[in-house]
Formats: sequence, C-alpha cells, structure tokens
Amino acid sequence: MWISNHWSDYELLDCGDGQRLERWGSQLLVRPDPQAIWESPMKHPGWRTPNARYTRSSSGGGKWDIFRLPERWQIKYRNLTFQIRPMNFKHTGLFPEQATNWDFAAEAISNAKRPIQVLNLFAYTGGATVACAAAGASVCHVDAARGMVSWARENAQISGLDKAPIRWIVDDCVKFVEREVRRGRRYDALILDPPSYGRGPSGEIWKLEERLYPLLKLCVQVLSDQPLFIILNSYTTGLAPAVLGYLLNTLLVPRFGGKVESQELGLPVSESGLALPCGATGRWVARTNK
Repeated sequence: MWISNHWSDYELLDCGDGQRLERWGSQLLVRPDPQAIWESPMKHPGWRTPNARYTRSSSGGGKWDIFRLPERWQIKYRNLTFQIRPMNFKHTGLFPEQATNWDFAAEAISNAKRPIQVLNLFAYTGGATVACAAAGASVCHVDAARGMVSWARENAQISGLDKAPIRWIVDDCVKFVEREVRRGRRYDALILDPPSYGRGPSGEIWKLEERLYPLLKLCVQVLSDQPLFIILNSYTTGLAPAVLGYLLNTLLVPRFGGKVESQELGLPVSESGLALPCGATGRWVARTNK
C-alpha cells in the first residue's frame, strides 16, 4: 500500500462504524466511509464535538450539519496550499491520499533534467496539477466542470504558481484527447483520475469498467517518444490495483518498456496505527526513473 504519511495539516484521527474522523487544519470533520466497516470505540473526543458532520440520507445523498465551521479555509502540503470547503456528496475539494502520487510525480519531474509536459485529465481541483507545476513541469489541466477548474486555479494562485505554465481547459476529457490526437500534440506524462460513473456531454452513460481500457488506449496516442510516467487512479469498487497494473502493462510496456507498479492508496489512522484503504493507483514509469 502506498500511504500518504507526510501530512501536517491533515490527519485521519480515527475511523470505524462506516465513518471517519478527520482534522483538516484546525477543523474536525466526520464523514461517511464505506471501507470502515469495523466497530470503533470512538474514544477520541472529536467524535462528540466535530466542527461539521456529513450524514447520509436513507433516500440517497445526504447533508452537512455545520456546527462551527468557516465557509472555506486553507491547508498546506509541503510547498503547496489548497482551499478546502464542504461540498455535496461529503467532499471537501481534496483527496489527501493522493499526496503519495503528487510526491511520485514531483520526484520524477525533478529527476528528468529536461522539460516535461504533463496532461492531467479529470483533474478536479488540481492537486496533481500544482504538484507537477511546482516541480517545474508545464501542465495541461482538463476537467468538464468549470467550477472545479476555477477552484484549481485558486489553488495554483495561493501556492505561488499563478504564473506557472498551466493551461486551464474546461472540456470533456475524451473529446479533448481526441482533438489533441488530431492536432498532433504530445505529452511526456499523463495523470488520469476518471469517475466511476457519470454522463457524457451528449447524455451517454459513463461506466469506468466499460470505458477505462478505450480511454487509456486513446491517451497512449498523445504520449511523446520519450514518455516519463503515467498515473492511473480508480475509486471504483471491484477494480483492484492489479487490474490497473494489467492495463498499463498491456498498453505501455510492449511499446515503451519501463515498469509498472500498482497498489492501494492509504491514509494512516492515528488512533489505531493502521492504514485505511482509499482507492487504487497504477503507475507506469520509464526505466530511466527510480
């Protein structure tokens, strides 16, 4: 398991009974987590006095109960700064377990000793974008939600990267890559974080299990002659890390060589000393990288 254990402004304090207790800066949040199926004694006092709690509804969805919480606030990871605010469907605008992928990408870019062009698809609020830009890469950030792209731009600005070479694109990711293929544009690194389920621009249903292989096959066409790395994320239940690894091996190794690794992502739990699984990642990296 790849564990994001270098946070100071974020902490997973405890989890269990289908919930997690987290510290985001100085704010304590309780949110649902379907992976935390064990019982918890809930000894930490934060369970009883959180700043906000997200409660699921029996009819679907849910709502935040705000007790004392600012509308938004900032947290830091290394040299990066992020805006946090409660959103629908329990989200806060950041997935802290992805920090291990940010570190991986930043190290690969720093060690490359050459200009690196990164394409970040389904890029959300830009955690990977700002990490790659801070490491010296040029980044193309693509997401279909205009509000998420605006949020990502804010994260870049407050991280001191407002003048960094980042292209901000509001577009359907598949359609964008198809046009990039026709335009002959190439990238040295790809980061993909596609949703488990959704609808395309024409109302078509997106199911990751059905769309992931064609998506990755398409994306390989925009790789440069000397690609550096690919990061492929999944939060889809049932798609094991080994599946992501198999996809990357099949599509990349015969053409580019290199090596593939795949693992669960995890967050350390302060109360138990264990790690909570939080999704899966596959990484392909050129052999010249460690």
